[in-house]
Amino acid sequence: MVLIKEYRICMPLTVEEYKIGQLYMIARHSLEQSDDGEGVEVIENKECFDPEHGKGQYTEKRIHLSSRLPYWLQAVCPKVFYVIEKGWNYYPYTVTEYTCSFIPKLQIRILTRFEDNGGTSENCLNLPEETLKNRIVDHVDIAFEEPPEKHYKKEEDPKFFKSRITGRGPLVEGWRQTDTPMMCSYKLVEASFEVWGLQTRVEDFIQKCIRDVLLLGHRQAFAWIDEWHGMSIDDVRMYEKDKQMEANDKLRQSLPSATETDKTQETN
Repeated sequence: MVLIKEYRICMPLTVEEYKIGQLYMIARHSLEQSDDGEGVEVIENKECFDPEHGKGQYTEKRIHLSSRLPYWLQAVCPKVFYVIEKGWNYYPYTVTEYTCSFIPKLQIRILTRFEDNGGTSENCLNLPEETLKNRIVDHVDIAFEEPPEKHYKKEEDPKFFKSRITGRGPLVEGWRQTDTPMMCSYKLVEASFEVWGLQTRVEDFIQKCIRDVLLLGHRQAFAWIDEWHGMSIDDVRMYEKDKQMEANDKLRQSLPSATETDKTQETN
């Protein structure tokens, strides 16, 4: 059975504010995580359209992460290893998919909806009954849970951060019940790795990695609010474009050519 978890991550923001904050956070976070041949390389970023959700933004990225894998996965992966991320952003609803040509049995799909509440909606993603039965709901606390030690920064800790511009923060015990404004990211993560003997171990590892990323990213979105609050959508799109170019340049300086990378994944 595919492991399905629904993460609910609250922040002291509005959904309208986070439309800008999310784009800023992802662009800056991706640049900060790109170093020594690892990180996020943006392949495509363009407008898209869906009959149900309307206009949106499509992105395709390569996430280079060979040495970040556990040793038992590094042993069977090529030295040059990346995962393809495809995302469709119809804010406040998004779809993200992850695949890897080297591991065809690996499939990850994330459905996201943002709402102005404290994580109280039971089925805002309109999930079928069978999925509702099998999902595990996990409330993530950006203030009183900490990311892996290597990513911790006191200035990004919501327990200590106070926004100069909005006056929000620091977050104290019970903040999700008392603070305003309040929004929640509802993220349904389906991780599938149907290989006998490894399925449970790999799917658990994937869910843990995704949870760590969600915790860190949402903490940063709030802690960086003074940098993005007041930006227009055009401002943040320009910022996003600049940071994507910087991240791509950093990666390309330390990676083999795109052709060599593709050949490595095809022949291993």
